[in-house]
Amino acid sequence: MKLNRSNLDKIIAASIPNQRNLNAQVGIVHLGFGAFHRAHQALITDVTMKELGGDWKIVGVNNWRAAGKPIPETGTEQEFAQQDNLYTVAVGENESVSLEVIGAVEEVLFSNQVEKILAYMTSESVKIVSLTITEKGYCHHPSSGRLDVNHPLVVHDLANIDEPHSAIGFLVAALKIRKEQGITPFTPLTCDNLPENGHVLKQVVLDFAEQLEPELATWIRDNVQFPCSMVDRIVPQTTEQDIAAISKQLGADDQCCVSTEPFLQWVIEDKFNNERPLWEQTSISNILLTDDVIPFENMKLRLLNGTHSSIAYLGYLAGYQTVANTIADPDFKTFIRYLMDKEISPSVHVQGIDLEAYKDQLIERYQNTALQHRTWQIAMDGSQKLPQRFLQTIQYGVEHNVSTPGLALAVAAWMKYVSGVDERGAAIDVRDPMASNFFHIWQTHAESLDEVVSAFLKLDTIFSAQLASNEVFKQQLVEYLDQLTQLGVKQTLQRFMQTHSIQIK
Repeated sequence: MKLNRSNLDKIIAASIPNQRNLNAQVGIVHLGFGAFHRAHQALITDVTMKELGGDWKIVGVNNWRAAGKPIPETGTEQEFAQQDNLYTVAVGENESVSLEVIGAVEEVLFSNQVEKILAYMTSESVKIVSLTITEKGYCHHPSSGRLDVNHPLVVHDLANIDEPHSAIGFLVAALKIRKEQGITPFTPLTCDNLPENGHVLKQVVLDFAEQLEPELATWIRDNVQFPCSMVDRIVPQTTEQDIAAISKQLGADDQCCVSTEPFLQWVIEDKFNNERPLWEQTSISNILLTDDVIPFENMKLRLLNGTHSSIAYLGYLAGYQTVANTIADPDFKTFIRYLMDKEISPSVHVQGIDLEAYKDQLIERYQNTALQHRTWQIAMDGSQKLPQRFLQTIQYGVEHNVSTPGLALAVAAWMKYVSGVDERGAAIDVRDPMASNFFHIWQTHAESLDEVVSAFLKLDTIFSAQLASNEVFKQQLVEYLDQLTQLGVKQTLQRFMQTHSIQIK
């Protein structure tokens, strides 16, 4: 039996949509229709329409061009269409799994369906265009936050604005049409892991529009709000084993399902151009509308994402395939908690949050064996993630006299990871837009780790000039890269904890 509308009344193992959300009209276009969005914003919007009504159905867009992949002949669009755009969210905590069928999606499109996508994005009924396009989808320099005008997608879109390939090109193209037709602009709502993500999105959109048509840039600056937001939920990449297990429990074949954890959080700057769903008024907790998202962003990016990436690079090099496997090792668990308490927490300042409880909860979330969150998946695109996950915290330490040797060790582990060879000599499939740069550094300077580190620090799209010139930071990187190379991760961690008098817990 296939999951679809005609079979909904036969589903007894899951919560299912009601007529409110099934019959609603489109109000949101989402760029980057991946597993995270389906388990987070789409689920929250689904519950909002179920409980409160409103026309907030979602049109999802998968931007394969921006991901550097060819447009597939079959894929997510067809799979969703075959299921009447229904899918299941499986919430797992160790051995317990609950299911919810989501009815918030109207249609899923590929980015080559430009005319149809822009028709939705320029419709008066669409009030929000949200994004989860990952850090690299912003076509920007992570160290400065400015648009990379030499990015191939940007070059293409500036010359062909009616046929955009990038998410930024789609936003500007749609806003241009709405301006020309006198339609109130939608609110661009970024949900990606970038510090001050709304400000970053505004900057790259304005940079793009300025290159395209300065008058358009002025109109966007005067008329369009770009709220910041912080999203939090661990959503691993869905595997064939996940699909088989969820379909079996559901009693229906679901090729579009996703797995996630019980925890969910969404903090949104209450700054919209027009109407929005009343997400914060639903039965879901941890949804907050606020005037200042930035402290929440820093907390999440540094404590969760920073330690997640530390687990990914160190854990993968040590041979651990998942976060749960890695954190089950007492050395890793102790090191990660040390990072949270001694090196990261001093840079986190957020009112109304019990930080100790938040850190305890993070460790519990990492230990959840229901989530087979692969270290390799988290390790992707490190060049786009390092500034906000590691380097800003290290810079805070430099400016406020907080020692951060553990974060330097994590950065050194990243440098070792992108060499493309793990500590057992096996090849690593490094997925990163700068992978060729890293390969060249290692090929050219492999005989001298000092030269390797120096070459990495010259990558000014990642490292700020201030941090790159910091001799203490550089020497820490050389020392830890040498230890990782000579001793491996486990012995390096043990030596680190002995040196810093950290008791294994």
